[in-house]
Amino acid sequence: MDIEGFVRRRIAKEDQNTIEDILADRILEFKDIGKDNALKMASAVVDEVQNTLKIKDQEDEFLKEIIGFHAADVAMGEMGVGSRGAGDFFVHRKIAEIVASTQTSSFINPTAQDDGGVVKTSSEGKDVYITTAVDGIHSRLSEYPFLGGFHVARAALRDVCVMGSEPVAIICDLHLADDGDVGKLFDFTAGVAAVSELIDVPIVAGSTLRVGGDMVLGDRLVSAVGAIGVSPHAPTARKRAEAGDVILLTTGSGGGTITTTALYHGLFDLVWETMDINFIQASEAIIRAGLLPKVHAMTDVTNGGLRGDAHEISTTTGLGLEFYQDKIRQMINPKVLEMLEMLDIDPLGVSVDSLMIIAPPEVVDDVKKAISDAGVKVMEIGKVDDTGIPRMIKEDGSVEELIPLFREAAYTKIKKLVGDTTPEDFEKMKQKVEKAALDSIEKKNRVVKAIRE
Repeated sequence: MDIEGFVRRRIAKEDQNTIEDILADRILEFKDIGKDNALKMASAVVDEVQNTLKIKDQEDEFLKEIIGFHAADVAMGEMGVGSRGAGDFFVHRKIAEIVASTQTSSFINPTAQDDGGVVKTSSEGKDVYITTAVDGIHSRLSEYPFLGGFHVARAALRDVCVMGSEPVAIICDLHLADDGDVGKLFDFTAGVAAVSELIDVPIVAGSTLRVGGDMVLGDRLVSAVGAIGVSPHAPTARKRAEAGDVILLTTGSGGGTITTTALYHGLFDLVWETMDINFIQASEAIIRAGLLPKVHAMTDVTNGGLRGDAHEISTTTGLGLEFYQDKIRQMINPKVLEMLEMLDIDPLGVSVDSLMIIAPPEVVDDVKKAISDAGVKVMEIGKVDDTGIPRMIKEDGSVEELIPLFREAAYTKIKKLVGDTTPEDFEKMKQKVEKAALDSIEKKNRVVKAIRE
């Protein structure tokens, strides 16, 4: 519970004593500190919030702007941010535009909507490409920190691998709410360390803080893992895909999303199916076979499933992608596929953690052999063309355009209740979000100019 947020929502509508009394009761649900101390704590929060609200009386409008933020009047959940669908993709493109507005350069930045970012440097007269990526723990794995750490570490490392880099380091950022058991920190770290040990990439740095400091009650774990990789070759970015390329896919058994689906439906045996490093083994096999310069693009089937990834690749490149449903089904772990179909979850709308490789025809056999020799199953599942449309040839011969849903396929009961339909006012929401992003860019520009002057 965010007690500062609680006060901010009520302070303009209720008197201070009422707010403090209600907040004290909420605090006592988490803290065994007695009513008097709870009231003191509530009073302190109210006083602090009231002090921040005095900013409206400041005459310096620029200072007020810096301290405040440009509200979009659209909530995260309303926009579907983090739910790997159309709303989420739109917001990420706006974030990328803010990054692109800076007067800095990189080889690949977030505007490419790729798995990782890349900077180019040199060492001893040779080009070196440094890839970075960061992923956050699945929100429903807070109570299962080892699994959360294991899967988020895999996710960050995958994002480095698909850019054609060999991972060289892992970093962790841990945030545990005030009432969380310290043991969660250790189990999360152990999960990350398990992946680190399995692929022989060291954990080199990290940070550990409380979620919201004293302002958030509860035991929610929020964390992220970053990965760094290096390569002597240009990255296998999505934009390198070409018409005529063949699309390959490795077996996907899922990660954090599939684990969450299994846990919250009581299908615990399925958790073990996700505990592998096949993805990293497959990408490393391509690198070590010297095939990376010949491969045009690689990506992981995660963000909104194949629907989301196909749409993003098509949007980035302007190309079309044709997939074959029967072959895709063969590349999903049979037990995972059975669970998804039993629960009426679209296999193409969730993250199954397969490695997708886009390569010219003359390279395909060599890529397949390298991956197979590493003990990972791989199959041709489609091709790239110049239609500009991502689509799937279904088993009955019909054609379905692959369009991401507003949110990824609902894989828990609560997600099914929230739904995945596009809000009627989505276009208006996008306009509000875009204005807020543009306002933030302008704010950044003014601050940079003021500091430089």
